[in-house]
Amino acid sequence: MKSTLSTDQQEVLLSVLETRFEKNMQRHKGLEWNKVLAKLQANPDKLASIDEMERTEGEPDVVGYDEKTGEYIFYDCSAESPKGRRSICYDHEALEKRKEHKPADSAVNMAEEMGIKILNEEQYKELQKLGKFDSKTSSWIDTPSDIRKLGGALFSDFRYNTVFVYHNGADSYYAARGFRGSLRV
Repeated sequence: MKSTLSTDQQEVLLSVLETRFEKNMQRHKGLEWNKVLAKLQANPDKLASIDEMERTEGEPDVVGYDEKTGEYIFYDCSAESPKGRRSICYDHEALEKRKEHKPADSAVNMAEEMGIKILNEEQYKELQKLGKFDSKTSSWIDTPSDIRKLGGALFSDFRYNTVFVYHNGADSYYAARGFRGSLRV
């Protein structure tokens, strides 16, 4: 991943983010775009990570502000699991375990390369309070180490007006399963 974007790339991305921010005010009530913009402009490495979220069709948007740290919180807010991050297993260990039909990558590796974190169960449930996400797809979520040590991994989706958390072998992958990320700026 590039650590910085050109001035033109920044302008295009910031325009997309501003439009999304203004269109989805219910996700970030009480927050002001000009303050978010100042933070983004002061953190070009984070802006590059957000660009990767956008490039992989995550549609990143501000979902909160941490008063203690002074950071804005971005989540992938695409209606379905980001298209550019599907058909992947959970982590590198799972990827290496597959003997045949290996996916191209893993959720944990992609998130690390993008400079973002995979949503955990609590974050995923918070996201679902902001809209309906993953009604046709599912997303890997950060898995506790005791589950991962036994070969499993967790994923979530939204069906029947309910957020479900499931388990699967960490080495499994499906065309309709990707992952959602978070980033603090």
